[in-house]
Amino acid sequence: MPAKKRCQFEADTDTQCKFPALRLVGQCALCRAWFCSDVKRFFTRFRPKSWQTVPLAPPDSIFKLTTAYKNDTFDKKVNLGVGAYRDDNNKPWVLPVVKEAKRILLSDETLDHEYLPITGLPEFTSSAAKLIFGPGSPVLAEGRVSSVQTISGTGANHLGALFLSRFYQWGSAEKKVWLSNPTWANHYAIFRNVGIAPVEYAYYDPKTIGLDFAGFVGALENAPERSVFLLHACAHNPTGVDPTPEQWATVADVMLKKNHYAFLDCAYQGFASGDLDKDAWAVRFFVEKGVALLVCQSFAKNAGLYGERVGALHIVSTSKETADKVKSQLSVLQRSEISNPPTHGARIVSMILNNASMFEMWKRDIETMAGRIIAMRKELFRLLTVELHTPGNWHHIVEQIGMFSFTGISPEQSKALTDEAHVYLTGNGRISMAGLNTGNIRYFAESLDRVVRNH
Repeated sequence: MPAKKRCQFEADTDTQCKFPALRLVGQCALCRAWFCSDVKRFFTRFRPKSWQTVPLAPPDSIFKLTTAYKNDTFDKKVNLGVGAYRDDNNKPWVLPVVKEAKRILLSDETLDHEYLPITGLPEFTSSAAKLIFGPGSPVLAEGRVSSVQTISGTGANHLGALFLSRFYQWGSAEKKVWLSNPTWANHYAIFRNVGIAPVEYAYYDPKTIGLDFAGFVGALENAPERSVFLLHACAHNPTGVDPTPEQWATVADVMLKKNHYAFLDCAYQGFASGDLDKDAWAVRFFVEKGVALLVCQSFAKNAGLYGERVGALHIVSTSKETADKVKSQLSVLQRSEISNPPTHGARIVSMILNNASMFEMWKRDIETMAGRIIAMRKELFRLLTVELHTPGNWHHIVEQIGMFSFTGISPEQSKALTDEAHVYLTGNGRISMAGLNTGNIRYFAESLDRVVRNH
């Protein structure tokens, strides 16, 4: 029988083992502590096992695609999955106006790193609201908009969904949100995580590779009154298919008739057409018509500030008194989640929006990005139709708008593009037009042509 040892957990004291009556049966090979058989059984039996039941979550499909692309050593590989702008050299592009704003901010020794207000940088949220609603909007003049700085568009969607889950007077017993089929994949998780069940409404017609407008309006008509419909304000993700102004007018009429609520997601203002006002048309029209709504706003795409996470949530109310109450509750919700939004990106955007010369510079930068994407659409269409005579109708390439395009190819053909040509895209055939450039567009067109003919 070895000599009694001190408790290993109290090795720095003179306290003896708490279990002196228990038989010591072994010594740890790592720490040399003696173990008692009964104590071993105790810890083996009651060792926490709760996390062992947690299932392994599937990886995010887009980030998984990016990882596969980075690990691919093929010299002609093409990444058309990422939702971020690339220049003609396939490089991330820091907007010149953003560089200038950063230079000014970094040279300002009066700036500090103190907390922002819970609802964000006031000069940012007010100017962001003017950008989306228009500087002369009556709802702004009347103080009927509650604006909160968020963690980009994702944070705006989350905070908006959380607010609705707590305070919206739902038209049915179950809390539901109507999402377009298809939509940004993250919409589903955002609403489920706050107890709102996603249901789908018809939007994309695979036969025409365009808008299923009859199905869209039918869903609006048949949904219970006071239903919440998530609408993409411009550059629908992932299809690139937007309603015309006349179709938006019909949608607004039905929304009003049924007392529906419009949850407008605006991630691409200016980035879609190159015109900030044109891309905000649907939002401003809905406000003018009196449709009950909120707007989720992002500056990731149109300012190239993907990693800075700059966004805003704007909720329109019927009076200033109500708007003040709404903002107070948004502040409470935000406090429990992030306390305060980050400063740097908001300062950059605020400077751009509130400086006339920088704002004009930003508009030129936006035109550069949108213009290059439009040029890639035209060139891809030309290659497929004029040079390669690829089977099928490809007019949707130039009819769609924004960063993404639904090619209309099948999941099998999408997989073949990746496996055979090292072209990375999502399984539903969505491609990011920003991933195309003068150096890879012909290779992609020829690869697409080959896959369409052989699969």
